[in-house]
Amino acid sequence: MHFLARLSAASLLAAFTLGAHAAYDANLIVNGDAESGVSGWTAYAGTPLFIADKYSSNWVTPTQPGPTDRGSNLFVGGSVSYAAGYQVFDFSGHQGDISAGLVSYSLSGWLGGWSSQDDNAMVYVTFLDGLGNLVGEASLGPVMAADRGNATGVYFREDSGLVPTTAASAVLALSMERKASSDNDGYADNLFFSISAVPEPGTYALMLFGLAAVGAAARRAKRPAAQA
Repeated sequence: MHFLARLSAASLLAAFTLGAHAAYDANLIVNGDAESGVSGWTAYAGTPLFIADKYSSNWVTPTQPGPTDRGSNLFVGGSVSYAAGYQVFDFSGHQGDISAGLVSYSLSGWLGGWSSQDDNAMVYVTFLDGLGNLVGEASLGPVMAADRGNATGVYFREDSGLVPTTAASAVLALSMERKASSDNDGYADNLFFSISAVPEPGTYALMLFGLAAVGAAARRAKRPAAQA
């Protein structure tokens, strides 16, 4: 079992210390690109927090696989067997839309490891109801050596779906797990998590009607005039 799965119970408890209300269409993760060190991330009790370090030959070089818009830093496991941290997001300002099934989520990030080693990173989201009960999950990774073709680097992964209709908050956790050698070479960068309002079915119908009307008008405009 991956370390993040073992942390799920702790994630449920953590959600009762809610953060700021989640805004639509914005990256809810604070410092998801490691450019501010580990600011915004909270360590689990008894578990070391991962570190932020420069792209370099110690981990991933700036020319190895990774985001084209990468900054100076990425998250790495460091020198411990397991490292993890979390952030909490409060959805209570959108309960009406969520209960109506009108809120989607988008989760993405760059995850990887070192060469042929299976050290890895994983992002794990737990959706919780108002009592802290688990009502849904989403995850990215792990990206193992075989997935990377035994190449060092970080690789893009994404997931999306509807926010569970009873969700009142979410806990997003990032972990790094060491499988070989002395360093924990789980890597992550440019993490993104957002929620968005989904148009109601009636809105879709109006959009389709509008597109059809525009198409009909365009066809009429192109139709040659009748000859006298």
